[in-house]
Amino acid sequence: MKKTILLVICGIYAAVTHAQTLDSLGLQEVVVTGSRSVVDIRHLPMTVTVISKSKLTEQHQTSVLPTVMQKVPGVFVTSRSMMGYGVSTGAAGGINMRGITGGAGQLMVLIDGHPQYQGIYGHPISDSYQTMMAERVEVLRGPASMLYGSNAMGGVINIVTRRPEYYDDVVTQLTAGAGSYGTVQSELSNQVRSGSFSSTIAGQYNRTDNHRPRMGFEQYGGYVQLGYDLNHNWNAYVNADLTRSNASYPGSTDKPMYNADQWITRGVVSAGIENRYRRSNGALSIYSNFGRHKIDDGTTDPAKPTARYFRSKDALTGISWYQSYRIFDRIPTQGRITVGFDYQHIYGNAYYTSKETGEVMDTPNKQSGKSYRNEVAGYVDYRQDLASWLTLDAGIRLDHHSITGTEWVPQAGIVVRPIDTGEVRALVSKGFRNPTMREMYLYPPSNTELEPERIWNYELSWHHQVRGISYGINAFYIKGDNMIQTIPVDGKPRNVNTGEIENYGVEMELRYPFSRFVSAVFNASYLHMKNKVVGAPETMTFEGIEYRNRKWFANIGLQTISGLYTAVGDAAKKESFQLLSASVTYPATKNLSLWARGENLLAQKYEINLGYPMPRATFMAGISLKLEKK
Repeated sequence: MKKTILLVICGIYAAVTHAQTLDSLGLQEVVVTGSRSVVDIRHLPMTVTVISKSKLTEQHQTSVLPTVMQKVPGVFVTSRSMMGYGVSTGAAGGINMRGITGGAGQLMVLIDGHPQYQGIYGHPISDSYQTMMAERVEVLRGPASMLYGSNAMGGVINIVTRRPEYYDDVVTQLTAGAGSYGTVQSELSNQVRSGSFSSTIAGQYNRTDNHRPRMGFEQYGGYVQLGYDLNHNWNAYVNADLTRSNASYPGSTDKPMYNADQWITRGVVSAGIENRYRRSNGALSIYSNFGRHKIDDGTTDPAKPTARYFRSKDALTGISWYQSYRIFDRIPTQGRITVGFDYQHIYGNAYYTSKETGEVMDTPNKQSGKSYRNEVAGYVDYRQDLASWLTLDAGIRLDHHSITGTEWVPQAGIVVRPIDTGEVRALVSKGFRNPTMREMYLYPPSNTELEPERIWNYELSWHHQVRGISYGINAFYIKGDNMIQTIPVDGKPRNVNTGEIENYGVEMELRYPFSRFVSAVFNASYLHMKNKVVGAPETMTFEGIEYRNRKWFANIGLQTISGLYTAVGDAAKKESFQLLSASVTYPATKNLSLWARGENLLAQKYEINLGYPMPRATFMAGISLKLEKK
């Protein structure tokens, strides 16, 4: 590993030295995830990676998560098949960042800054995060609890939804493809911008047999966004997204399952009003993400089918408000204060129904339950430029949960810009997570006396852009206690606040344009965990080459995963593998493009979830049609 880091540093140095011969190709990025309001990324003390719409769609992936895993160092998403993550036992789609796992509800996915997670188990539902809704994705690594509260202790992935770009424009797009294992994917969208009105409407259908028997997956859904500019400073919008997934669970290779079927519906609705003035901007929004789950637990003996369905209903409904104001209006001593308020009502209901009668069944051992929880919070963040080369940032959140009580969440950072195109960032931040309904009320290990989990994150980073080249390196240290674990208490399993976490690591990124047409991308991460967890690789690298001109787009990438634990404890097991992928897009006519992609082209034999071998080489090909009317 030391040799790898040394070679990377030497490569970065050589790239920067050679950069003086290239034309400038890059512009400074602005983000919203690290501050709620739009801000130049160079003025934020936290580490944020932005993935644009063009990057999300260039490989024609239906989900944003495969692209996030390639583009963001330190982020890993578990999988078990060609398409479909699933839920419940044996599910994939666990998002891990710096050894903090979304499967335990310690990492949050946002849509337009609104929290998205299952209200009973507290984890993201990975099949819901579709490319069709995304304008871009912003990934903040490290705790974001000061702005977003519980479940953001490990970081956030914020999906910023699509809005039409140009006035008096109508754009209709169709993408369709087919490939290995009977896989089909399709998406149809229409965007309109006429005067003060804008709309985005999209629908999708995806299905696959996957590479194992009884592992079929089908998904369909739609997305709608309507917007209206009330005047030059104010606009209003409504969003709705609904996804239906039908999946079959085959069990592990040593314990095959039969009739283990899942029917999952997830939805998101939101409405808001936004304002933007020269010195101030803000928004007020209401939102709700909800789910309906129906699951047949299946059986190892097909002659003995189950007699019941597990069902659940959950919803996270909230109100979010913030207003940001630039106190000092002089450059380079600008100051900005952001004040915000969040309210969430979290509902979960888990129960069983009879297959024969459809009636709700009485269940022993806390297998059923219902919970209502409320969370209310206020926060203040202040960022001050003391000079053109120095920015200070500090914030604090007061968060009150109806069951676990009050939590103070501070954060402080500094940004030093010794040169115009480079910055050093230092950050200290706290993250926390309230226990879920499952941990407190469901199943025998439940414990109503659980307290929130808490971590502290310390981070130091350097980022530099010069003549189209950008690179960065950051180091972090995470220390936490009060982690919820299931251990024997008086001879019975019980959830208790006894676990600890101590992780540290290094992450690196590099983008190097060889010319106007060819560029290279590289990222790497190293993670050391005192207490190992499943689904968190010790080292990850991604090397890619991209070619783009007026006619063609092509890329090839190699991702190397080492030290991935698929089991921990006495039966610990590691996996290491390399995944080669490639894609190409060719515009056959003005409106029609042909595309193809291949994954695991080295036909590696590997597992990410223990007992679930991944498919060997797979291929997809299709068309993209774009019609534009001005």
